[in-house]
Amino acid sequence: MRLHSHSWGAADGLPIVGVHGVTGHGERFRRLAEERLPDHRVVGVDLRGHGRSGYEPPWNTETHVADLAETAHALGIERAAWAGFSFGGRLVAELALRHPELVDRLLLLDPALHLPPDFALQSAEDERADQTFASPEEAIEARYAVGTLISTPREHLEEDVRQHLAETADGRLAYRYSKAAAVAAWAEMARPAPDVAAVPTLLVLGTESHVPNAGQADRYEAALGADFTGLELRAGHSVLWDAFEPTADAVARFVA
Repeated sequence: MRLHSHSWGAADGLPIVGVHGVTGHGERFRRLAEERLPDHRVVGVDLRGHGRSGYEPPWNTETHVADLAETAHALGIERAAWAGFSFGGRLVAELALRHPELVDRLLLLDPALHLPPDFALQSAEDERADQTFASPEEAIEARYAVGTLISTPREHLEEDVRQHLAETADGRLAYRYSKAAAVAAWAEMARPAPDVAAVPTLLVLGTESHVPNAGQADRYEAALGADFTGLELRAGHSVLWDAFEPTADAVARFVA
């Protein structure tokens, strides 16, 4: 499937492709693109089952990776830096193994490379719950109430709900994603972590993240040596929201 995509920057610039996490969407890379990477061609994709892409199953890792490769070819992207957040980090790590010709370097933003089965099961159960809202303000307060955001400015969430909420049949608001696709993604993240691809890699981790990544930096450094760059920031899981400035600076340096 060719995925819906969002583009910023110079059409002839070196390409960077951003891949979001579960329940997210490609426009979450807008600020990074416009404020730190104006000379690059930045593309943010909506994964299958999310945003404005098609919602047809299956939603397994193999299908998502095939979608990313197909979309890159359709957009004329022969080789790029791939930035993946959360589930998107796992997908771009898999892409680098399955389609190494497409991947110049990896930017893993608090990736969900492997989740313990009980963690994934509970998250999938949470995803099945109805999540509709009477207003954008209610949606924002609900996100803060979860407790996984450490220092995210409200303006980030205001932009996100403008981009991502849609009206339901009963007049309420809901985020644009398939609950079935989200539940399937949690199961995929319980699979063993992908092998380390032989490609320069930046790994940004949030010190307060609820996603377990203990040992991942050591694993990547042991495999890549000087081709590995690791960074820990005081942030929750959403490093591009909780710690935008240092995360964006690190990304810009790594792709310069």
